[in-house]
Amino acid sequence: MEDIRHSETWRIFRIQSELIEGFESLYGLGPAVTIFGSSRMGPGTYYYEKAYELGRRLSDEGFAVITGGGPGIMEAANKGAKEGKSKSVGLNIEMPREQKANMHQDISLSFRYFFVRKLMFVKYAMAFIIFPGGFGTLDETFEALTLSQTKKIAPFPIILFGSDYWDGLVRWFKETLIRHGTIDPDDLELFTIVDDVEDVCDIIRASREPERQNMP
Repeated sequence: MEDIRHSETWRIFRIQSELIEGFESLYGLGPAVTIFGSSRMGPGTYYYEKAYELGRRLSDEGFAVITGGGPGIMEAANKGAKEGKSKSVGLNIEMPREQKANMHQDISLSFRYFFVRKLMFVKYAMAFIIFPGGFGTLDETFEALTLSQTKKIAPFPIILFGSDYWDGLVRWFKETLIRHGTIDPDDLELFTIVDDVEDVCDIIRASREPERQNMP
């Protein structure tokens, strides 16, 4: 008889346990934003320092900051958030080459399954801020754009930080995807490109205004 620990049934139990732990740990977190970006941009680099500044600013303004929990941009945002007034959250992922969790996390969770982790990013964030990054960052970017485009989630800010990095991708959207009709011109309104921390804060404050107006 097959050992249940190596069966598909056991896999379901593991998925369920990750969902429960995520929901219980992040319930009541309050307004939060998710910041994505490369693990390879270390202290002293331009985008690391901007992510740190943004994490601190958002935390001081009452927003919890959620990242993937690793080094680089994630570490910078967590560090800034932890030094601020709100929670710093890391949603770490188990990989064959283990990602080392950064030390700047008030809440630290570890996930085996990418799709469970992605759910937590979306469920508990009111905005995505995406710094330069590689395949993992792009994966999260397109996941957010797809969910927003297909209206599987309520509209929320998707902010690409760094026009020098993102302009080439947006040019490809315009010159290839729109030209071939695989996306609509209106889909370019699903995201905003910014170069300034204050502009990010302005967008997030503005997105929260309807929520404030509807409060009793």
